[in-house]
Amino acid sequence: MSEFFSYALGTGTKNKKQQWLEVFYPAPLHNANKSEVLALCQSFNYTGGNQVIELNSAQCAQLMSSALNLGLTELANTAKAMQSSNQAIVLTLLEQDAPVTSTPEAYLKLHLLSHRLVKPHGTDLSGIFAVLPNVAWTNEGAIDIEELAERQLSARLRGESLQVTSVDKFPKMADYVVPSGVRIAATSRVRLGAYIGEGTTVMHEGFCNFNAGTAGTSMIEGRVSAGVFVGKGSDLGGGCSTMGTLSGGGNIIIAIGEESLIGANAGVGIPLGDRCTVESGLYITAGTKVALIDDSKQTVALVKARDLAGKHDLLFRRNSQSGAVECLTNKSAVALNEELHAHN
Repeated sequence: MSEFFSYALGTGTKNKKQQWLEVFYPAPLHNANKSEVLALCQSFNYTGGNQVIELNSAQCAQLMSSALNLGLTELANTAKAMQSSNQAIVLTLLEQDAPVTSTPEAYLKLHLLSHRLVKPHGTDLSGIFAVLPNVAWTNEGAIDIEELAERQLSARLRGESLQVTSVDKFPKMADYVVPSGVRIAATSRVRLGAYIGEGTTVMHEGFCNFNAGTAGTSMIEGRVSAGVFVGKGSDLGGGCSTMGTLSGGGNIIIAIGEESLIGANAGVGIPLGDRCTVESGLYITAGTKVALIDDSKQTVALVKARDLAGKHDLLFRRNSQSGAVECLTNKSAVALNEELHAHN
């Protein structure tokens, strides 16, 4: 196996028990040359596998020298900058994409997503909740919850105020990564581990969870839940939502195709294909009964929404008189019905 999944040099925060709270990796690497990584880490007695190595200043200088010899200029510059760090320094090595077993590993994988080096579902995040501590995120950085009261008192005695912006396992992405070509109106609403594609705008009430995001140009005014990936040119209207794998979607991967629209206060619990529209206020789940409407506006079949998952050119709407959920398509509904039941 010639490729090494990922490695990065980072600096982070520990609590008084010397447990990791968070790690910042300015320049993570993905799909590196395995022999190059082994040569880089030869002085650290690294022989392979997934490993977290804490470095002191002298070891940072050693790493810088090795990186320069291998032509890894960005890594060398990072190592040089970290030699004078007051924070803990860590070299995280992931030879294989395996379940997460430590906080530094978790943060490296979240960075890979937000740096657009892997797409949602492109890395194994199993075990991540067990290793991520719940942290108070403040204007003085990450603070262990058990140490928060002491730090608040200390700040007051200095005539200052410690501001707690959130208490969560995940920090906001913009404190670690700001991808190129994006607008984020409220940075607290995009978690580290989100993949925000070039050209995306996340408005004030928009939200994007970790292991989720947008492939390209999109307007996000609703909720992109964990596990959901939105195709290029698709928009999520104000107050709408997508059902993620953490909120009832189970193992179903909810995705939104390209050039699709979920209207204001609408929602989906099935994958949508390209050029699909869900009208405002309508929430589609897998078990929703949907009437297929043909070109003459006649109902030709009644199916469950899961039967329409991933299909293109669909318009979901609610009949304003009967309340029935209907589906129109650029293909005739008769042809679509035949396709749905061809293998029954």
